[in-house]
Amino acid sequence: MSRLGIRPVRIPQGVKVNVTPTLVSVEGPKGKLEQSYDPTVEIVVKDGAVHVTRKNESKQARAFHGLYRQLVNNMVMGVSEGFKKSLMVNGVGYRAEVQGKLLVLSLGYSTDFAVAIPEGVGVATEANNQRIVVTGYDRWLVGKFASEVRSLRLPEPYKGKGIRYEDEKIRKKVGKTGVK
Repeated sequence: MSRLGIRPVRIPQGVKVNVTPTLVSVEGPKGKLEQSYDPTVEIVVKDGAVHVTRKNESKQARAFHGLYRQLVNNMVMGVSEGFKKSLMVNGVGYRAEVQGKLLVLSLGYSTDFAVAIPEGVGVATEANNQRIVVTGYDRWLVGKFASEVRSLRLPEPYKGKGIRYEDEKIRKKVGKTGVK
């Protein structure tokens, strides 16, 4: 039995969950999300919670059991609370600023990067334009946008320059020291 899949997903106040035979839709104060699901699992709303069960004991059904429970949980949390990822910009002259629907990044190249902010994602800069905060109600979209921004200048291991997640630890290398 899936340890994660058997847990019910509590539905907070102000969130509506609608289940059809192939689609789960969750609507809340921050937005609306939809997710299709495989017919080997059954999703039922009862007693203020969403219960995910599998119809048989096949390998595919066991794999989908925990997956769809977690996807529904992410949808419920997203439309009620939202998700947030923080990125740190380290380096001399490196900075980030939001200009309308664009995130403009100066990362030590001859030209600046202008990244379009997708619909459903909010971006703010803090701490002298050295911190980028990505927020939104879709966990996948927030993570994808944050990883795309990070990939523009990955942190290097000698000085730590680049864009990193706020909770990410960079293992620094010693470099050439001229040891004899």
